[in-house]
Amino acid sequence: MVASAGSKGANEDAKAWKLLEKTLTASLQEQRRSRRWGIFFKLLTFTYLFVALLLISPLGRLGSAAAVGPHTAVIEVRGVIADQEEASADNLVGALREAFEDENTKGIVLRINSPGGSPVQSGYVYDEIKRLRALHPDVKVYAVITDIGASGAYYIASAADEIYADKASLVGSIGVTAAGFGFVGTMDKLGVERRTYTAGEHKAFLDPFQPEKPDERAFWQQVLNTTHEQFIRSVREGRGDRLKETPDMFSGLVWSGEQALELGLIDGLASTSAVARDVIGADELVDFTRQESPLQRFTRQLGASAGAELATRLGLEGPSLR
Repeated sequence: MVASAGSKGANEDAKAWKLLEKTLTASLQEQRRSRRWGIFFKLLTFTYLFVALLLISPLGRLGSAAAVGPHTAVIEVRGVIADQEEASADNLVGALREAFEDENTKGIVLRINSPGGSPVQSGYVYDEIKRLRALHPDVKVYAVITDIGASGAYYIASAADEIYADKASLVGSIGVTAAGFGFVGTMDKLGVERRTYTAGEHKAFLDPFQPEKPDERAFWQQVLNTTHEQFIRSVREGRGDRLKETPDMFSGLVWSGEQALELGLIDGLASTSAVARDVIGADELVDFTRQESPLQRFTRQLGASAGAELATRLGLEGPSLR
């Protein structure tokens, strides 16, 4: 009985040691695994930050001006022209200033592929082109429209010394629009009552859940007409006597590049490389377009764009040149 009890105790001790050994081994393996994952994520973070810094630094620009002599500066005007977008006034104006200040820049091409956007943002860029041209009279600005250069995009293009496009490009749309929705009938059918409290008789005049009033509609039309007149005035100033005005020119219609040439909306049919080579005389292209870092893009899409999209969905969008 004593021997049996001793043997049983020894077996229990052996089992306990084995259990302890397994626990320690598992713990060590978990620590090694955690350490490996920690190293992996640190390397991943370092790589991400390195790429982000490279993208926003001058070294990350293909065809950097520092690497070449005389060149044609290219600035992309791509997508909707709006604050916090790629084609925002901040980005375009910053790129224009850099291009003008580079002593090797022989000419600047705005390569446009945009349906338009904010009249405010377009106006900022238009005015800055005029200001920079006055400061740098030897550096001309050329607009080259690819697929489309309409509304706010044409507003910007009209500030250029000359405008070029492809024969099938879409050009023009010199007009202003402001769109929304009216949900009054839907709310009546659903039996929903809208309660709005304001200080100011017309404070809620764009509310899509309330009926339109004739005087407020007339007021909003005046705002659009005023913005339209500003647009027309800028185009006339930029294009001068090259325009062959017709009754439809400022109606919001859009024309092909071939038609736009006949109307004096553009000066010729040519690509960016052709303008750089044959007009500017510097066929080396250097991209001065400001690029967002991945972090900036993510933050913008998560924040500001969500608010803008919500406003658009609710019919609260302001005047737009598109």
